[in-house]
Amino acid sequence: MEPHILPHHLFSPLRLREVTSRNRIAVSPMCQYSAEDGYPNDWHYVHLASRAVGGAGVVITEAAAVEARGRISPQDLGIWSDDHIASYRKIVDLVEGAGAVAGVQLAHAGRKASTRRPWEGRHALDEAGGGWSPIVAPSSIAFGDGYQVPEQLDAEGIATVTDAFAQAARRAREAGFRLIEIHGAHGYLISSFLSPLANKRADEYGGSFENRVRLLEDVVTAVRSEWPKTLPLFVRISTTDWSEGGWTVEDSVALAGRLTALGVDLIDCSSGGNVVAAVPIGPGYQTSAAAEIRRRTGIMTGAVGMITEAQQADHVIRTGQADLVLLARALLRNPYWPLLAARELGVDVPWPAQYERAKL
Repeated sequence: MEPHILPHHLFSPLRLREVTSRNRIAVSPMCQYSAEDGYPNDWHYVHLASRAVGGAGVVITEAAAVEARGRISPQDLGIWSDDHIASYRKIVDLVEGAGAVAGVQLAHAGRKASTRRPWEGRHALDEAGGGWSPIVAPSSIAFGDGYQVPEQLDAEGIATVTDAFAQAARRAREAGFRLIEIHGAHGYLISSFLSPLANKRADEYGGSFENRVRLLEDVVTAVRSEWPKTLPLFVRISTTDWSEGGWTVEDSVALAGRLTALGVDLIDCSSGGNVVAAVPIGPGYQTSAAAEIRRRTGIMTGAVGMITEAQQADHVIRTGQADLVLLARALLRNPYWPLLAARELGVDVPWPAQYERAKL
C-alpha cells in the first residue's frame, strides 16, 4: 500500500497517536554503559536532557533490560524492578520539560548478554568478573568467539520473557514515558529468534517464518496490553542480516504488515548484528530498507545509520523514504545538531531562552 506522501520536511511535526513530536528528529537509543544495578544516574540525566534542550523531537533512552540477565553488560540500564520506576521519572521530567517526547527502549540481550563494556574489550564476563550465567537464546549457539554458549529457552522461559516485557511496559507507563520502542534488532534476544542463522529450533518458535516471528508478536501483544492505546509503540528491527541464508528485507516487509495489525506504529529500520557480516556501511546505508517497508506496507518507518548532515536528513523526509530520522553519533558529537540543522535549512525554530543570544 502506497502511503500518502505530504510535503513534510525535517521540522514538520509528527503525529503519533495522541502524541506529537515537534519535528522528525529522534535521539536513537545509545548504550552508555554507565548504570549501576540498572538505575539511571546523573550521567544519563545530562546525556538525555541535553539532547532535548538541543532540539530533538523524540528522545529515546538506551536499551533498558527487562530482566537482569538480559543486560548486555553489568552497567546497562534496567527496568526489571518496580524500584527502578522513580529514577526514570526524572528522565521524563527533564526531557519533556525541554519540549521533547520521552521514550524508552525495552530490551533483552539474549546470547549477547554478560559482556564487558566496549572499551574494555566486550568479551564474556564470568561471575567473578561481575557477569552472570546462564544467558539465554533461541538455540544453544554462542554469538561468536569470546561469548558464552547460551541455554535454549524452553516454553516456560519464553513465557517468562514475554511477561517481563509486559511488566516493563507497565513500569514505563508509571514512570510517565509517552513512547516505547521494543528492541528487536542487532542480534539480541528477539532478533536472534527472527533470524534463521541464530534460531535452529524445531518447535512453534523455530523453523518457518511464522514460527520465528512468534516471540516478537507475543511481546508486542503483551506490551500493548499494558501500554495505553493513546500512546505510540515502535519496534526496532534488523531489516537484513547481510548474510546468505539470513533474515532479509523481504522478511522485514512481511513482518511489518503483521506488526501493524498488532498495534505497532513505526518500524525503526536498522540492520545486522546476528552474525559477523560484511556490511556496506556508508551515508544513509539503511535508508533504502526503511523506504521499501514504508512503500509496500504503509506503516511509518524510521531511518537510522550514518545520517549526519542536515540536507541529507531533510531529503529522507521530503522524499517519503521515512517519517523519522534517528541520529546517534551525530548527536553524540553535537547535542545541538537539530538547532543548527534548522538554521542551515532556513527553518525558524525557537531556541531555549537561555541560549537565544547565541542564535544567529
